[in-house]
Amino acid sequence: MFCYQCQETLKNQACTVRGVCGKDERVANLEDVLIYVTKGIGVVLKKAKAYDKEASHYIAKALFTTITNVNFDEDRIADAIKEGLRIRDDLKKKYNVSDDGLHDSATFTGSTKEDFLAKSKEASVLAEENEDIRSLKELMIYGLKGVAAYADHALVLGYEDDDVMNFFIDGMAATTEDLSADELVGLVMKTGEMAVKGMAILDKANTETYGHPEITEVNIGVGKNPGILISGHDLKDMEELLEQTQGTGVDVYTHGEMLPANYYPAFKKYPNFVGNYGNAWWLQDKEFESFNGPILMTTNCLVPPKDSYKDRVFTTANVGFPGVKHIPDRKNGQPKDFSEMIEMAKKCKPPVEIETGKIVGGFAHEQVFKLADKVVDAVKSGAVRKFVVMAGCDGRHKSREYYTEFAKKLPKDTIILTAGCAKFRYNKLNLGDIGGIPRVLDAGQCNDSYSLALIALKLKEIFGTDSVNELPIAYNIAWYEQKAVAVLLALLFLGVKNIKLGPTLPAFMSPNVLKVLVEKFNISGITDVDSDMKELIG
Repeated sequence: MFCYQCQETLKNQACTVRGVCGKDERVANLEDVLIYVTKGIGVVLKKAKAYDKEASHYIAKALFTTITNVNFDEDRIADAIKEGLRIRDDLKKKYNVSDDGLHDSATFTGSTKEDFLAKSKEASVLAEENEDIRSLKELMIYGLKGVAAYADHALVLGYEDDDVMNFFIDGMAATTEDLSADELVGLVMKTGEMAVKGMAILDKANTETYGHPEITEVNIGVGKNPGILISGHDLKDMEELLEQTQGTGVDVYTHGEMLPANYYPAFKKYPNFVGNYGNAWWLQDKEFESFNGPILMTTNCLVPPKDSYKDRVFTTANVGFPGVKHIPDRKNGQPKDFSEMIEMAKKCKPPVEIETGKIVGGFAHEQVFKLADKVVDAVKSGAVRKFVVMAGCDGRHKSREYYTEFAKKLPKDTIILTAGCAKFRYNKLNLGDIGGIPRVLDAGQCNDSYSLALIALKLKEIFGTDSVNELPIAYNIAWYEQKAVAVLLALLFLGVKNIKLGPTLPAFMSPNVLKVLVEKFNISGITDVDSDMKELIG
């Protein structure tokens, strides 16, 4: 195997024996082949000069499946490859596309896991020998994986953007072509544009379905009833679980990136929705243990479960792990069936309390726009010197303590804008407020980073600046997986410069590609808290 798509990749180079995430060589290689199949579908449709809904939906789902910490089940990945080959070959027949001159990804055949594994060398990242070309292609692919996550969530709610869906086809086809570095840079920026559109359609899907997030105090203690813990990002799963647990005596708690579900008006009507339990994804081996009840993993990030609680973990949608019960997708418009989880929960002890109190969130774009006058007055009066975007991901590395220390040391006339699980490094600190405005404004999930972009654009409009880079906003962003890559590319597309990125720079960025990003956007890695504070805040 060769995988370097996440921040924790071994020695910041690549995982070559077993993934730090827990996936083994077979799973990693099958995921490479799954990506290869999506390239082949793109090649066929490009030759046919056509777009196809089924194909674009499949590509989005396949890309999402290969995001870090989503699917560890080789049988399900192999089934996805078979489905992709079927779609690819049906498209050839539908558009009368011959194999002549097609890339190998559009012509290879196979029907078993071993067949697919035999193709993994051609499908490997290392099949592209030129380091800079490889770097740019992988940067685009990882960005597209992040966009696919947004698109897939929106599709669940019945929303899609044709430009985004069609670019999955064009983008994956382009990775098979002999393109120059300049052409690939253009495609990377196009991926950033699609990331903005992908986040926009998901924001529309979520807010039109569940209402705009509201400022909310979220309980982080526990009740006396047994509970179900829901983690991941999928709000449709949240809705159906709450609906089915009503009146059963089973409470529902969010975990990790599902915390922002507490901010949506539609979910507040459920009396058995207690609040949030625990912290970021990487602590789940401890927090799932103490929760006592069943856990539903709706999306990333799943840590390979311990045997002590593995029988209480359920996966759904794109998530998979060998030996873990999987709840099938919806059929014929019917909701998912969570009855097995509910019955299990009734027999479990209530969660062990690990903390008490409340945290405040719900500062998505519409809520912040309502505070616009207050915010502007605070900036003009000098009460607020700067906003610091500290969005992104959390992770296991000890070096991430940097972000907690950075938040603690920020001057008291600064406000943190955040989204994603990076917030867990500082959202429970007592940082106070500025004239009633909390010093940590949580916009929601990593999927909700669109709110931070809209807030910046709104401030640009209010203050009448020519560029977002003239605003009193600094960017100190943590990344872990491919949705964070999509967010980064979105910021670059919007013209944002001077971004600090950490805790390490991506291993998949070659020195020359990194040089381009530094020269064009002044991206840099973090150093130490005091030095970065001086540079970003002054």
